[in-house]
This record gives sequence, structure tokens and C-alpha cells, in this order.
Amino acid sequence: MRPFHLKKSLFLFIGFIGICLRVLYCSTNVFSSHSRYNSLNQEKNGIKDTIPSLLPLDSSLYLQKMMNLIQMDERRLWTAPKVYPKSGALLPFCRVVAFYGNFYSAQMGILGQYSSERVIEKLKEEVTHWKLADSTVKVIPAIHYIAVTAQRDSGIDHMYRLRMPSDQINRAVEMAKKIDGLVFLDIQPGLSSLQLELPKLKRYLSLPNVHLAIDPEYAIKTDSLMTKVIGTLDAADINFASKFLAILVTLYNLPPKILVVHRFTKNMLTNSKNIVLRPEVQVVIHMDGFGSPAKKMNSYRRFIYSEPVQFTGFKLFYKNDVDSGFPLMTPDQILRLVPKPVYIQYQ
Repeated sequence: MRPFHLKKSLFLFIGFIGICLRVLYCSTNVFSSHSRYNSLNQEKNGIKDTIPSLLPLDSSLYLQKMMNLIQMDERRLWTAPKVYPKSGALLPFCRVVAFYGNFYSAQMGILGQYSSERVIEKLKEEVTHWKLADSTVKVIPAIHYIAVTAQRDSGIDHMYRLRMPSDQINRAVEMAKKIDGLVFLDIQPGLSSLQLELPKLKRYLSLPNVHLAIDPEYAIKTDSLMTKVIGTLDAADINFASKFLAILVTLYNLPPKILVVHRFTKNMLTNSKNIVLRPEVQVVIHMDGFGSPAKKMNSYRRFIYSEPVQFTGFKLFYKNDVDSGFPLMTPDQILRLVPKPVYIQYQ
């Protein structure tokens, strides 16, 4: 064989090998992506008893449940739903009862005051109380974990917030799995923003039982006011978070996400009428103040009832509420509120 033909044959052989390697590489990527998708599905299967199967929404039952929440509204501020959710929605078919806090701090809530085993035991007790108070609605336990905490110190990046390490967030996820429950990851932005913080939690929010909470109280605008004023967020911020969640729901074919927004003053949430409702996200405006039952109910009427969005929540403080000289409000008392809250949180 002449040298020219030898070179040509060698080039053809090398080209063939190159094509084979490219095919193998692409096949590996496809398999890897398929494995990640299956992994997500395994997570779904692991909590299949926690969330409804993704069957078509029963719109008539949804409407009935929604109207039951607002049936005592004499002023008729709350009306029939404007947006029906994607299939698999938890609300208003269920009521969520959550324990709040951070594992590093006993002052921030019950999650940091007891061992995981004791927290789960006490949470189950509260779930039982709510089941007895309203047997018409399924009660789901939840771990509401502050994944981004506001700080008095500016930190390395001067954002006045601290992101929790993955092992702590994983602990919250594992606790919820033990009780077939949900996880809410809470963001206290400090000087940061939802645009910066949400992508950091994407891997968790892509799981079907992990939802989101936002705390405007700690969304500050100037570092000098970190401990002196109550922060604020606008409907535009809530809409960004809602759209972020909606994209994940669509991308991974998840049931609708729940988005909890804390509120106990008017200015904590501005332009609430401009909050966009989406089939992929269920928005809960959560009454977060502490004090006597009369004070809490008045705050609920002023800042939650008077500015309708979609769903409502109510917070109970084991210490701060009782320190006001009154016993902790009971489920029966809270169920007299209009609308009836579908998200209950204990700190």
C-alpha cells in the first residue's frame, strides 16, 4: 500500500473513533439526565402519601372548599377564586400545621429548642388538635425552616444575612419525611434580594414536598436600620418568587407550590392587589404578629382580611403570646376567623 493510502486510511480510522466517542459522550449525558429525572421521581414517590396524585382538578369541589373558607364574610371582600390551580394542589383540600425555627437558635422558634424526635412528637400532638377541631379538612404537618436568616452583623458580603449550610436544610427535609410532611424554606433577605437568594435554593425547591416562605420584616433597604425598622417587600417581589416557583413546577411536572408571605403591618407588603395568581403557585398571606388574642385577631382583620389575595395563615407563639397574660389561642378560636386560615404556624 502506498503511503498516501496509508495516511488516508489512518485519518478515516481516527475519524471513526472520534464519532464513536462523541456518540458515547452524548449517550452518557442522556443517561445522566434520565437518572436525575428518575431521582426526582423517586423523591416524589417517597412522599406520595403527603401530596395528592396529579389527577385532574375537581373544580366544583375546589370551589366548594374555597367558599367554605369565606362563607362568613359579611362584607364580601373575599369572592370566588379568580384562578384555579394546576392538578395536585394541596389548598384548600388540606390544612398545613407547621413548626417554625432554625436549628442553631432556641430564640428563633421551636425547631431550635428541642431534639428532632421531641419536635416531631409535639408537632404530631398539634396536628391531632387540628384534626379534632375540623374533621372536614385533611391536616398535613410541616417543618418551616429559616434557610436564610437576617443578621445584626453585615457579614463578608455586607448583606446582613446568613445562608444555612446544606446539612441543616437536609435535616429539615429528613424530619419532614419521617412524618410524611412538607418543608417550607424561609428567606429573611436582609440587604440581599429574592433574585439573589432563590436560585441558591433551587435544588430543594425542585422537590415536590418543599415549599417557600418569604419574610418582609427582614427585607431592609439600608444597613443602618437593620435592627430599628420593620422591612418591606412589594407585590413585584412576590411576583418574582411566584414566577420562579411556577417555572420549577412546569419544568419538573410538580404539584403546585405554596408560597407563604409573612405580614403583621400594612407596610410590610405594598401593592398587594397587584400580586399575580398562577395555577402553579398557591399564595398564603400569613398573619405573623404576637400578643393577646384580641390584638392578633385585630391584626388579622386589618392586614390579612382587608387585603384579599388567595389564602390566609395564622401564627401562634408558644412564649410571646402567653407572655401577654392570655392562654394560647385554640384551633376553635382561629377557625372563627374570616377567611378560615389554611396554614397554621407555631413558633
